[in-house]
Amino acid sequence: MAIKTRITEMLGIQHPVVQGGMQWVGVAEMASAVSNAGGLGILTGLTQPSAEALAAEIERCKGMTDKPFGVNMTVFPTINPPDYKAYTQAIIDSGVKIVETAGTPAVRELWEMMKPHGIRILHKCTAVRHALSAEKAGVDVISIDGFECAGHPGEDDVPGLILIPSAADKVKIPLLASGGFGDGRGLAAALALGAEGINMGTRFTATVEAPIHNAFKEAMVAGDERSTDLIFRTYRNTARVAKNDISQAVRAAEAEGKPFADVAELVRGVRGREGLNNGDTNHGIWSAGMIQGLINDIPTCQELVTRIVADAESIIRQRLTGMLA
Repeated sequence: MAIKTRITEMLGIQHPVVQGGMQWVGVAEMASAVSNAGGLGILTGLTQPSAEALAAEIERCKGMTDKPFGVNMTVFPTINPPDYKAYTQAIIDSGVKIVETAGTPAVRELWEMMKPHGIRILHKCTAVRHALSAEKAGVDVISIDGFECAGHPGEDDVPGLILIPSAADKVKIPLLASGGFGDGRGLAAALALGAEGINMGTRFTATVEAPIHNAFKEAMVAGDERSTDLIFRTYRNTARVAKNDISQAVRAAEAEGKPFADVAELVRGVRGREGLNNGDTNHGIWSAGMIQGLINDIPTCQELVTRIVADAESIIRQRLTGMLA
């Protein structure tokens, strides 16, 4: 038995499991491992320092898998933005046919660049209204992010159990469920809620192939569903990160009404990357979702994807069907 959905058919993958874009983590080793396991691996475009470097990373990934993989392009609200169009052109020139997008409305300019080249666009949203707007604009897949997710969950605070079926009721294109997924129970639940696959970030960082120090992987195994903090709430740019000394310092500063400038040095991306490399889990902020409560080991991507799909199939075939009178 296999789980066949519009997601697997559209993207040409074996299993309805997608590895979302993750800053500093979505490199060729990570993406190719997920794709080789039958899911969809995704390179994180802005992890690379330039468009030229992204093109080289795409070629490196092609040398590590003959399966489909994608690239993430997230448009951040920032004073000094990178050359998003150059990165997008590099994706187009490299022949990649799947792109995950997220971020500000400026991302629509990138969609217009990609559409004429037959690129499938997976757009991440944290609200049904945003999903409907993206669908109207012509994206191919909506990845709907519940409040449990790592990174930016938006400002509505709607958890997946409500957000996913709410989106499924209104969105006609295929839907990926994101935020709080990491095992077969989650995949079976996502399908029951109306999604056609799952998008995982945090769970894939706790795998053998994830290019981060093992201390972070062990921290996720040791953590539970309470091991995250919401920061930047007062700046209207909420982010869910792993709870550590830095996240607690940011929350304290926000509670005192301090401006972002007062915490900017603590949350610099470079600082976070240094920590991921040197193993100091308190060096900077690092994204992690509430799914930490269900992470109990550090498998290979092949082992993880195989287990998730097998467990979901067993739940659907045996547990749920067996409940029918």
